[in-house]
Amino acid sequence: MSITLDMLRQGIAALFLLGGLVFFIGSAIGMLRLPDFYTRVHASGNSETLGCMLSFIGLIIYEGLTLTSLKMVFVFLIVFLANPIGSHILGKAAYKSGHPVWTLASKDAPKVLSGQPQGSSANEPMGSLPAKEGN
Repeated sequence: MSITLDMLRQGIAALFLLGGLVFFIGSAIGMLRLPDFYTRVHASGNSETLGCMLSFIGLIIYEGLTLTSLKMVFVFLIVFLANPIGSHILGKAAYKSGHPVWTLASKDAPKVLSGQPQGSSANEPMGSLPAKEGN
């Protein structure tokens, strides 16, 4: 059995698509497991952009040089530019509106960090938000 050029192209495309799937699954797990809005936006923005890139590259390799693959390149470029900008704008708007930043002093921190040794220190993003009364 000889490997044809078409089989090789499909194999490479499948590897890129599987790589994209790994990053999409990582993004979904991050959305479910991370403790606050800011870390979730960070996980989804980064992994979805990379997952999109790998998936589009796989689809372009599978399709070959056609008008459809050129359209996929343009869609990818739009996603590549818009996704990080959108994530940044969401995070900045949440911060300016006073959405709390998760820190080690948060009430659910011991539950999230149950594997951390006692007395460990970490740099906490405190920000410049005024302390809310009643917490």
